[in-house]
Amino acid sequence: MSTMDMTGDGLGQRATARVVLISAAAALGGFLFGFDTAVINGAVDAVRGGFALDAAQIGFAVSCALLGSALGAWYAGMLANRFGRVRTMQVAAVLLVASALGSGLVTAVWDLILWRLVGGIGVGVASVIAPTYIAEVSPAHIRGRLGSMQQLAIVLGIFAALLSDAWLAGVAGGAAQPLWFGLAAWRWMFLVATLPALVYGTLVLGVPESPRHLVAKGRIDEARVVLRKVLNMHSETALDNKLRDIEDSLRSEHKPRLRDLCGKTAGLLPVVWIGILLSVFQQFVGINVIFYYSSTLWHSVGFSEADSFTITVVTSIVNVLVTLVAIALVDKVGRKPLLVVGSAGMAITLGLMAWCFSQATGSGATLSLPGATGMVALVAANAYVVFFGVSWGPVVWVLLGEMFPNRIRATALAVAAAAQWLANFAITSTFPALAELGLSFAYGLYAGFALLSLLFVLAGVRETKGIELEDMRA
Repeated sequence: MSTMDMTGDGLGQRATARVVLISAAAALGGFLFGFDTAVINGAVDAVRGGFALDAAQIGFAVSCALLGSALGAWYAGMLANRFGRVRTMQVAAVLLVASALGSGLVTAVWDLILWRLVGGIGVGVASVIAPTYIAEVSPAHIRGRLGSMQQLAIVLGIFAALLSDAWLAGVAGGAAQPLWFGLAAWRWMFLVATLPALVYGTLVLGVPESPRHLVAKGRIDEARVVLRKVLNMHSETALDNKLRDIEDSLRSEHKPRLRDLCGKTAGLLPVVWIGILLSVFQQFVGINVIFYYSSTLWHSVGFSEADSFTITVVTSIVNVLVTLVAIALVDKVGRKPLLVVGSAGMAITLGLMAWCFSQATGSGATLSLPGATGMVALVAANAYVVFFGVSWGPVVWVLLGEMFPNRIRATALAVAAAAQWLANFAITSTFPALAELGLSFAYGLYAGFALLSLLFVLAGVRETKGIELEDMRA
């Protein structure tokens, strides 16, 4: 296997094409994460009208999948430790296929909620396992870039979902209009998710198990084979040293439990609290309001349905491009500096959006932004996505995959990811009600959380660039 230009780290590890490919396969779970959570965007108005839902009901219908995600994330660590990272990814794929089919064929809103919960569980499992797996098979010197593939896959999934929503609505003449076989376009928005879920399930059949999981299970010879193939480690001395390091880091705990996360600081280890707060702040800045409700948002302030879909797709393209920038920077600049820049930029742009919406005239269906204010709001919204996409989007997932000590990594990541999904649910489910109070109030609130995230990063987050996983401390 040829070696990529990102060669050695001085420890006998090399970044081979194989490690990039298997990391990409694992990160496809992130694609489904993005697709499954964003696909509702184009269906919001059609579902609300079709089932005659009020603001609270549509908020729950949109966000209920996130409760399933919290549940899936909570149990993902236990499943991964017992059955392995690869088998757990396969379970996630099955759940996502079932959810896509069920959501597209629902007969009532509670039926939709049920299948969205099932898909949410699959998304939650994938959100934990992909960064864990990628971190555990990656050389330290490029771990940040490979870990960022999770976020790249997420934003590509968001883009694909929004693009397919726009295309299906365009072909049908509206999300609520009938398309193929008499099914409305919004139903096909869910049904198409079966394709990437099937691809994901097929690809993960070919990836090797994590060497750290194999060592934890006493399968040392298998771990040696994986390290040799994945990291191109042909020196027996280097292999022995790496296996010894992994064994030493895992020796204290072969069966991680929640009690292992306990510490003297408010009941949890400091590193666990940092992971939880990273997850919460990533959601409390309101990013998923843009990706779950943007079509409805722009439609509500005077843009046509077609233009609203177009704006949403353009925003997702911006998100993909800046994630590529983040991947190029994360191992050069570091994790903490990117978070600082992102928090400051989001606070400013969210504040500008809040001001723009304070200038809106009219109410309900007649609401509009006067003069150039609408264009300023669009620019501010996309600048906000730029600052998030180059920082808190990818960097949080990189940190969660690498910041915890080996003995608690899967369990701690499950807790942090569960907190992230609950925070996502809180923001997503409350936005319709907040929007009725006023969009200016909603975005002002998110701007305040962005400012708090800046203070948190400066005071509590430590840099992990270039540190071996075996050297992470609690």
